Amino acid sequence: MEVITCHLNADFDALASMVAARKLYPDAVAVFPGSLERNLRNFFVESMVYDLGIAKLKSVPLEEVTRLILVDTRQRSRIGRFEEVVDKEGVSIHIYDHHPNAKDDIKGEVEVIKEVGATTTILTRIIQERGLPLTPEEATILALGIYEDTGAFTFSSTTEEDYYAAGFLKGKGANLDLVKDMMTYELSVEQVSLLNEMIESAERIVVNGVEVLLTKVASETYVGDFAVLVHKLMDMESTSAVFALAQMDDRVFVVGRSRIPEVNVGDILVPLGGGGHPTAGSASVKEQPLGELEQKLIRLLKGKVNASRTARDIMSYPVVYIGPEATMGAAADTLLRYNINVIPIVEKGTMLGYLSRQVAEKAAFHGLKDLRVTEYMNSDFESVAPDAGVAEIQDRIVGDNQRVLPVVEDDKLVGIITRTDLLSTLVDNPSIPQYLFDSPRRSGYVRKKNLAALMRERLGRNIIDLLKSLGRVADEVEFNIYAVGGFVRDLLLRKQNLDIDVVVEGSGIDFALRYAEAYPETRVRTHKKFGTAV
Repeated sequence: MEVITCHLNADFDALASMVAARKLYPDAVAVFPGSLERNLRNFFVESMVYDLGIAKLKSVPLEEVTRLILVDTRQRSRIGRFEEVVDKEGVSIHIYDHHPNAKDDIKGEVEVIKEVGATTTILTRIIQERGLPLTPEEATILALGIYEDTGAFTFSSTTEEDYYAAGFLKGKGANLDLVKDMMTYELSVEQVSLLNEMIESAERIVVNGVEVLLTKVASETYVGDFAVLVHKLMDMESTSAVFALAQMDDRVFVVGRSRIPEVNVGDILVPLGGGGHPTAGSASVKEQPLGELEQKLIRLLKGKVNASRTARDIMSYPVVYIGPEATMGAAADTLLRYNINVIPIVEKGTMLGYLSRQVAEKAAFHGLKDLRVTEYMNSDFESVAPDAGVAEIQDRIVGDNQRVLPVVEDDKLVGIITRTDLLSTLVDNPSIPQYLFDSPRRSGYVRKKNLAALMRERLGRNIIDLLKSLGRVADEVEFNIYAVGGFVRDLLLRKQNLDIDVVVEGSGIDFALRYAEAYPETRVRTHKKFGTAV
């Protein structure tokens, strides 16, 4: 007896592969090993179940099976009761699959395994090569399998072979209107509720420099098509990799999706008893707490996510730099000579700041060529270590609006990452964390600048002591206090101005009186009409 079967929780690719395999093995019986995805269940209820000749599992005497044809899987753990047949003496096993290798793979007498978007594609091409007949109904079912497993040819696992196979099926009368209808369906109330919980619990973690979206939910009742919800979450959050855990009944379902080569979903989920493709996979784990399984998944991610390009890979080196004794004129000449837009100021291997071409040219225009670069350099910058990932580099350059990013090792400058360097990397691998570009963050972002060095340079000891004393009193009364107005402007312009205005978040008069208590030599004059004090 010849039997064709697929994996548990069968999808359209599994069904279509079984239908196609019957063309190659006309005497075989097609049998599902267990449960079906909801989409497939609906298809059987609404369409042509009587045309497919799918037998029930209980009607198949396993002891009489002489040849087992596996389609869309070769994992022992995913074929249900047919695992009993695999090791029987005298049973011939034929395999047609497009999944990557797994630890519990079955070895077959015949193995046709290709890296294509759908197993249906493999079997369709064999049917085409052998000139076997297909009815329009059969062509439609095969097209459903290819369309589903390639995401209508949008998944990165899609290949030229999938397009060729779909074109052949269209020529055989495949009904694309039916394909479209089956590929789109409304979410149930329970699914919408679960998707909302997934969104609310989602958090972004960075693993080996790669951003991954992680979410976990629990449901008292079983909610079907969890994988569909994960795919929708991925699209809604514009992320490159997502893993979702759902506690339902006595088990936890884990589903992963990835658009980047650094995250191989199938490989990551194998230790959990699951598997799949580099771009999509799932696992079902019994009798393990949700939180415990989440921690196990995070450990797997840390061990299996391939580090994306690091700062050492991206940075420009050796670094063109000038010393702190250099003049603005010399800096402008160096910028022009090397055709660069920013130059670091370095002393004994340590970066003190950087100077832009724009500032150097303005200094030259205003006749300030002889001033030292330390007068105009930007000393407010962040740095990264050589092993920093792309996500951290993006956060510094894009999020902090920093023109150049020093790469520092053992307090020494070893390289520079410019915006151009980062852009070149993102063109090759555009997995940009979405939060860096969300308008709420960008519009509310305020860049900070440390003026301590400038204040020590431009202000007298008595003024600095005064500002510190104002800060101490503000801390005591738990007020935020700010220097404002012309004093700040002139400080930045390096002009003398001792007319100091401060603003507190609270009562200015109460603060002034409290300051006078702390420093009795202080004279205070209040203006209740305006809520101010001098």
